[in-house]
Amino acid sequence: MPARHDIAAETELWDAYAGSAFKEDMEPVFHWTQYAGHGPGPELLGSPRTVLEIGCGTGRALAYLAQRGVKATGVDLSPAMVKQTTQRWGPSGVDLICAEVLDHLRESTKTYDAIYSIFGAAWFTDPTKLLPLVAERLNPGGVLAFSHPPAIPGAYGPQGMYKGGFAGKAMFTYRYSYTPRRWTGFLERHGFRDVEARIIDAPEPGHIGTLLVRALA
Repeated sequence: MPARHDIAAETELWDAYAGSAFKEDMEPVFHWTQYAGHGPGPELLGSPRTVLEIGCGTGRALAYLAQRGVKATGVDLSPAMVKQTTQRWGPSGVDLICAEVLDHLRESTKTYDAIYSIFGAAWFTDPTKLLPLVAERLNPGGVLAFSHPPAIPGAYGPQGMYKGGFAGKAMFTYRYSYTPRRWTGFLERHGFRDVEARIIDAPEPGHIGTLLVRALA
């Protein structure tokens, strides 16, 4: 059965997340994994002049790119997060948009040299709906790259996820978990090429790794 996303309820969830995730003293930083200083960096995007981060969260990666002369745009579902990121990073040249990612990609006419997601919308959006829209918004030869935790063995497809444990108000969303091989198949079916999908081991043996995917339009 397809996951039933309730955008209003998910907006409330991500607004609640914004309250705990955003810190005024944050510095710009770009890394694909959940472990600081571990794994590859923005070089996976190539040398883009324009980028779009889908599900941009705190905006730290966008600010990092903007400091290096990239025209950096981010889209996020949470009004609370977008308000804070605009106040924090807007003066640095980052452009923030509050929208549901599928709606934004359908309605926008802009194209980008790279579109990426770091534990963001690529994890929380049905890839059969997301990938064709991303392909339309990428310039020829543009890069799609995203990262998030790998699938738990045997648990694939949309997975329900509560916020804040198992007590309190029931706020939840869906994440989409697949093997690297399945991600490769999704991307190739939607016209992407040179697909690389792999799991980066954690720096500590036995800890949770990171799924990292890169493909060209």
